[in-house]
Amino acid sequence: MALSKIDVANMLTGATPVANGGTALTSGFANGVTAAQMWRLTTSFTNSAQPIASNLEANDTYSPGAIGTAMSQSSGIFTFPSTGMWFIQAQGEFWLGGDSRYNQLVIETTTDNSSYNEAAKSTGGIAQAESSNTHTNSSSFLIFDVTNTTTHKVRFTASVSSSSTTVYGDTNRNFTCMTFIRLGDT
Repeated sequence: MALSKIDVANMLTGATPVANGGTALTSGFANGVTAAQMWRLTTSFTNSAQPIASNLEANDTYSPGAIGTAMSQSSGIFTFPSTGMWFIQAQGEFWLGGDSRYNQLVIETTTDNSSYNEAAKSTGGIAQAESSNTHTNSSSFLIFDVTNTTTHKVRFTASVSSSSTTVYGDTNRNFTCMTFIRLGDT
């Protein structure tokens, strides 16, 4: 039994959604990511910092990719360019010539532009290998609902158990870095 062709053009009314192979957008369907950017720590520092307030830059080497309006940052406080659901990733690179029980890069958020809370945290420990510096890293992830760009902000804290631990930064490569991706409308 042979199947006959379906006359889609004459059988459908309205727009055929992109998600189903059509060419027109329908309400409620977002047209992909509209903002994405990476930032990084450009210079290493020793010990903890709450927040990491200096030596931060948007990724600007080796053909960096970014779309949409950029994040802005002042004294380590990041402001979102638009409302929406934002994916945030923070990665910390740490090294020490010794032992450090915990080395954390923490994502802290506020919804009132004042009180910050630990929204995501991960930990990497260092047990010295041989006689040289030993590295570890930690990565935290979060989806943050930014309903107001004036009150909803984010900052990043480095917390280490040994005050001699170095939080590693580099102006040309992403070691300690932050990623911001707007996933869709709030």
